[in-house]
Amino acid sequence: MKLVIASDIHGSAAWCRKLMSVVEERNPDKLVLLGDLLYHGPRNPLPDEYDPKEVAALLNGQKERIVAVRGNCDAEVDQMMLEFPCLADYAWVVDGTSQLYLTHGHLWEPDNLPPLPQGTTFVYGHFHVKRNEVVNGIRLFNPGSAGLPKDGSNSVGIYEDGKLSFLEL
Repeated sequence: MKLVIASDIHGSAAWCRKLMSVVEERNPDKLVLLGDLLYHGPRNPLPDEYDPKEVAALLNGQKERIVAVRGNCDAEVDQMMLEFPCLADYAWVVDGTSQLYLTHGHLWEPDNLPPLPQGTTFVYGHFHVKRNEVVNGIRLFNPGSAGLPKDGSNSVGIYEDGKLSFLEL
């Protein structure tokens, strides 16, 4: 199974177009979206080419392959714009014996994990900083932020053949 994992687009049409280029090049089975898709949020600066309508149209073009969860900046009005479910607090992707628990990171996060079986990969966004490490038998993976990174590089995650990596946009 191949996944492209993106979080925290925050309405940036410029970075969403780059994400769509990665999806076109990589042709993943699923595009995983970890929330904060359309709105920049009151604490964040406006991202490059802030255009939630264009971001919605770009994402809707991939609706058949999207698995999405709700971020703290996502609301019912976002669901009205998007043609795929985006308001669940978490989702699972299972690939053989690998289990990926997907959430945004504002409800459950590395210092407050839900009850998960050993060997699970906890995939989250929210913090806008890349992370990939195992702590107490749980892999913690954050792809960073596609639209508003706090670690200096706009990025997404790639899951392929059971391995996780980062890809700078």
